[in-house]
Order: sequence, then structure tokens, then C-alpha cells
Amino acid sequence: MRSHIAIVNVDNSDTWTRYRSGLCSTCAANCCTMPVEVKLPDLVRLGLVDPFEAEHEEPKQIGKRLQKAGLIERFNFKNSIFTLPRRASGDCNYLDDKTRRCTVYEKRPNICRLHPQVGPRPGYCPYGAMR
Repeated sequence: MRSHIAIVNVDNSDTWTRYRSGLCSTCAANCCTMPVEVKLPDLVRLGLVDPFEAEHEEPKQIGKRLQKAGLIERFNFKNSIFTLPRRASGDCNYLDDKTRRCTVYEKRPNICRLHPQVGPRPGYCPYGAMR
């Protein structure tokens, strides 16, 4: 008997699986290949921005500094949203290559904490089984 493995395309939410409890324990962390857009409090929690700096510096200046240092990929000035960089593979920089688990789980950004309740297709995720 052959098992059927569904092909998931992270960029096509029609291929995603309806989220259910326990799904993450056997997942290959496909959600961690999507762009991670964060706000200033997330950067403070990750330790990339000092709380004093966050309170007294303009987000635009923080964005320029972080981008120059390679700590963010880009900054959306209009919405004050920072996009975290990814590896050439598309993986989040905070994803462990071998275990496929988050290395900053306790400090992870809100968008990660709220996934899959929020995102391109609420209630669904780009589940893909580990091999």
C-alpha cells in the first residue's frame, strides 16, 4: 500500500491543509519559509533592538540600521513593518536546518505566534510531513 503525500505550495494557499491540533509535531516547518513581517515590539523581544532605542528612535532610522547590518531584509516605511531576512533556501534565519524547529521559539514574533489563525488563509497552514 502506497501512502499519498499531498504536495504543498507555500505560495498557493489552495494547497494548504486545514489546521488541527498536533499537526505541527510532524510538520517540516513550511510556514517558516514564508516572509516574516514583524513590528518593532517583535524586534525588541528578539533582542535586535534595544527597548530604549525603540522608544526614542524613529522606526525609519531603526530600519535603515537593521537593513545595513543585514538583520532585516526590508522595511515598509508606510506601515512600519520590518521583514526578517531568509537564507538562500528560503528558510527563516531562526529555523534549525536539521531539526526544522524554531531556535527562538520563546521569543518568536507575533505573526509566528498567531499562525495559522492569521495569515493568507486563516485556519489553514502549508503543512508538509517530515521525511
